[in-house]
Amino acid sequence: MAHASGKSAGRSSFGKWAVHIAALLFVIVWTIPTLGILVTSLRDKDQIVGSGWWASFFSSTQVQQVRLAGPDKQVEKDGKFVIEGNVFENPGGTQVSAFGARAQEPTKFEVGTVADLGDGETLQINADGSYVQSSIKKFEGSRGQRVYFSSTVPPRFTTENYGNVLTSEGVGRSFLNSLTVTIPATIIPIMIAAFAAYALAWMRFPGRALLIAVIIGLLVVPLQMALIPLLEMYNGVGNLFGVPSKTYLGIWLAHTGFGLPFAIYLLRSYIAGLPREIMESARIDGASDFEIFMKIVLPLSFPVLASFAIFQFLWVWNDLLVAMVFLGTGANELVLTGKLNALLGSRGGDWDILTTSAFITIILPLIVFFSLQRYFVRGLLAGSVKGG
Repeated sequence: MAHASGKSAGRSSFGKWAVHIAALLFVIVWTIPTLGILVTSLRDKDQIVGSGWWASFFSSTQVQQVRLAGPDKQVEKDGKFVIEGNVFENPGGTQVSAFGARAQEPTKFEVGTVADLGDGETLQINADGSYVQSSIKKFEGSRGQRVYFSSTVPPRFTTENYGNVLTSEGVGRSFLNSLTVTIPATIIPIMIAAFAAYALAWMRFPGRALLIAVIIGLLVVPLQMALIPLLEMYNGVGNLFGVPSKTYLGIWLAHTGFGLPFAIYLLRSYIAGLPREIMESARIDGASDFEIFMKIVLPLSFPVLASFAIFQFLWVWNDLLVAMVFLGTGANELVLTGKLNALLGSRGGDWDILTTSAFITIILPLIVFFSLQRYFVRGLLAGSVKGG
């Protein structure tokens, strides 16, 4: 018996460690991309193109091309024509390590070397970026010599990317629009679902089982399939009563409709698992169903309410499709996701704007999640394993 007990304890300890390691791996897998977005959004625009975010904390070597000053800057010294300048627009910090005059050999000459370019022309580029170009003949043409050089660039972080995005016209308005949509669209389905879940869990009435089956069936209905019929129905009712089609009321009702099946299913599973003795004692004391719901069920159901609030807030905040259909795409109606999408336009390669916009959109959801996260797992697990 002792031997069997020891083996069981060993298996239990191994299983506990396996769960902890798996959870840690999931945390790492999800955290690394978020860290990459944050670091990239704070990097200099030119460095984003040159290297990955993981290399942003170390100096990097980059090959660049630049045109030297034109012939109009030449001066005559000791019988030669000389052009002087610096390959860096803002010298300081960055060091040149090698240079060349051809794209095929961008690092042919060591820094400080006087390179022979042919026809009596020489070029010397120093580590600080200063250069001296000389020729026995007068420089001609309208543009300067194109040269290539490799440079050691120190890491540079800046908040300029956030300034560019946040100060763009309409971003502040779209942020308020997102809040106006998200907060009511989170609270309304919770209020309706809580009453419905209590009725389906503890009240007996005809058609109760059919309603539960319909709710479970609605969980698998794709949003895209129901979106257009729902919009046509809403517009029809709006035309009948003279209500404009593009209003906040419409998008609140849409998000409520899409969120209710999951909310009722989750809350009913949790509420059905509450101790029956508490409900019976309250009824013996003369409490009505409404009093039981308000004074007993709601306080005990706060963890599952918080869990659903996180889900619904994240879904509505990150939504673009429903907002564009029910609210519109005008300058005063765009939500934050729509405005940032419009800000990007066709500039899909501007990683500074992409990463900064992405991180701006997740700041508020992260605040909401960490504020309610202590209820999240408890409410979600209880709602999934309790009840019938």
